[in-house]
Amino acid sequence: MAKGNASDMNDRKCIVTGQSGDAEALMRFVVGPNDQVVPDLKRNLPGRGCWVRAERTYIEQAVAKRLFARGLKQNVVVQDDLPELVDELLKKAALGSLGLARKAGMAIFGSTQVGKAVRAGKALAVLHSSSAAPDGVRKITQARRATVHLGGPKIESFTLFGTEEMDLAFGGGNVIHAAILDAGPGAATLKKLKALKLYRQIADEHDMPEGESFWDEEETDEE
Repeated sequence: MAKGNASDMNDRKCIVTGQSGDAEALMRFVVGPNDQVVPDLKRNLPGRGCWVRAERTYIEQAVAKRLFARGLKQNVVVQDDLPELVDELLKKAALGSLGLARKAGMAIFGSTQVGKAVRAGKALAVLHSSSAAPDGVRKITQARRATVHLGGPKIESFTLFGTEEMDLAFGGGNVIHAAILDAGPGAATLKKLKALKLYRQIADEHDMPEGESFWDEEETDEE
């Protein structure tokens, strides 16, 4: 497949902030058919490209301030709903990757299975449906903290999808809690989840700040 223009690949500078950054922190856009601005999530489309910080607020600013024409050095057509289109593309990429990880045996669901994977240190990340009950989330969060306290890995948490979207990715009904396992397709899925979380600028309340331990949350006798 043809790769992106070498010059803009080497000069990654956000057209909104003017700041340079790593590829993972920026999103590339190119000119597509009919001079329309197209997101290049894989950073491999041919032609001149420009870069925007990979967060929704900066895409919105680029659209509102008509910065794409300057960044791409030509007249372009920009959809008003470009920020929503990018969100949808990132979401589809993440859900599709979850489905592939599940088929490869690298993603599981169900609170019991997820809890076991977390305690065994096999989970790379956990996912909670947006409709998950607080008690179920709390138990898995406690398991994550306990794992870190015992010297295991820090396990990331994501709340990005509704139950219907999780059901679609996992081919099951009523998927509330899920986990990505630490191997192969699981690592690729984690990368896509992080990209969506960064874009939406979600501060997950279940994330554990650096240095936080299992004992930072009071224990209860609740099952």
